[in-house]
Amino acid sequence: MRNFEKEIRAHALKNALEHGKAQVERILPKLFQHGLQKKDIPEIIPDIKEIVKEVNSLDKNKQQKALNLLAGYIPEKQEQPSGLPELPNPSKKMVLRLAPFPSGALHIGNAKTFTLNAIYAEKYNGKLILVMDDTIGSEKKPLMKESYKLIEDAFKFLKINHEKKIIYKSNRLKIYYNYAEKLIEKEKAYVCYCSQEELRKNREGGIECGCRQLPKKIQIERWKEMFRAKQGHAVLRIKTNMMHPDPAFRDRVLFKISDRPHPKTKKRYRVWPTLEMSWAIDDHLLGITHIIRGNDLAIETQMEKYLWDIFHWKHPETIHTGLVNLEGADKISKSKAQEEVKSGKFAGWSDPRTWSIQSLEKRGILPEAIRQFVREIGLNKQDITLPIESLYSINRRMIDSASNRFSFIADPIKITIKDRPQIKTIQVPVHPEKKETRTVRVGEISVSKSDFTKLKGKEVRLLHLYNVKLDKQAKLTSTENKNIPKINWVSHSVPATILMPDGKTVKGIAEEGIKTLKNSEVLQFERFGFVKLNKKGSEYNFWFAHR
Repeated sequence: MRNFEKEIRAHALKNALEHGKAQVERILPKLFQHGLQKKDIPEIIPDIKEIVKEVNSLDKNKQQKALNLLAGYIPEKQEQPSGLPELPNPSKKMVLRLAPFPSGALHIGNAKTFTLNAIYAEKYNGKLILVMDDTIGSEKKPLMKESYKLIEDAFKFLKINHEKKIIYKSNRLKIYYNYAEKLIEKEKAYVCYCSQEELRKNREGGIECGCRQLPKKIQIERWKEMFRAKQGHAVLRIKTNMMHPDPAFRDRVLFKISDRPHPKTKKRYRVWPTLEMSWAIDDHLLGITHIIRGNDLAIETQMEKYLWDIFHWKHPETIHTGLVNLEGADKISKSKAQEEVKSGKFAGWSDPRTWSIQSLEKRGILPEAIRQFVREIGLNKQDITLPIESLYSINRRMIDSASNRFSFIADPIKITIKDRPQIKTIQVPVHPEKKETRTVRVGEISVSKSDFTKLKGKEVRLLHLYNVKLDKQAKLTSTENKNIPKINWVSHSVPATILMPDGKTVKGIAEEGIKTLKNSEVLQFERFGFVKLNKKGSEYNFWFAHR
């Protein structure tokens, strides 16, 4: 692995000057633009931590002087006001698009591309069009009726301001048919009856099939017959060079037959365009100037350009970005989530295991945190892996000061304290950085089973209260020793349940102060983590956000 010391130091200094303190999770994503590879992450983290500690020990003047010496180690594009590089060939009337496929709720993975499009539309004061990419899809990834609203709600939560009029591809089939016929007229497309095995052999050998050789008149008749043919009997293919270096590019499918009902158009249409066919037409007709999409759609982009050239249309600027894998999150897949939601394994699309935007909202992840997370990733060209803690760290900074502290313990065990002071109430800070306090009643005390098991017989500090030698019959101690374990405790409790990101629940008791909370309020259970209240009737249910 190459040495990234100067790049780390430069970004740490810049981070410290901008935010008052350098942080590891803000610096790691920046290194991918310098060539850092996924496999190098474990090895480089200790170096980042060491340099961050050193940088934070300097005063601002020394930090600025040091950064001036290392300015060349931060790419110029990082100096853009938005924190993102300029798009190629920006114009006065820029038009970008959102292209969700409604097979489920948006998740944190695919929200990255949509958020990037929104941020750039805002940056250039451009137009952002929402196009529901609801062509028929595949049997493995079918459309879902509820997805349309889930997607719209996710965009509202993320504060993605698109044009009011939503465009549905399922309403544009006749437009696609019209251009299919133009391609046939130009002798650039043909109807193919060949089997998948025949096609595979022809592609491998660079051989044109017999269907391709038929005259235009017969191709038009075959096209009309497609609308009455059985599913799988025929497809419309584009004519390309059968010696193209990439066999997958040779005579790709533009239209196929499907008898599966569509959630919006039911069985009105049976002949459906592929992604590249529909987008080649729509990107032109909708006046799209810039397309930001994933690297996984590279061949589709290549085919779109091929079709644009046939019609002599101007090419929009296409920018590909790499995927972002999140360590600490289960493999995120909309198809897998759809299966689990349908089977009942997941409790709907808000289940935290879907990693949907709805589930993140339930957990207390702010839209501003997701946006900042996306900004810091930027237009990564290669696939990268980042710890989910990177998102959590951003969110933590945004919610910390507004989140009051309360006590919660799991699996409570009651203890009796011998000769304890007759203290009826104590004043506890609502937040470490606030002068405000709240009154907590002191009565029969419970501690968590895990703390009791681990620390039984040892001196501990009951947080904000006093020191005891922990046991079922605990003994008050008068030592001034501050270097002892601190544990949570609860008196006058309320039953509480916390839903964790893995779908499991933690049951316990919280202090009665939670009765003052408003529903959907975010708070921190001390020494446990940030949670969001999801109260149902008299039940106090919380969703875990992060530590």
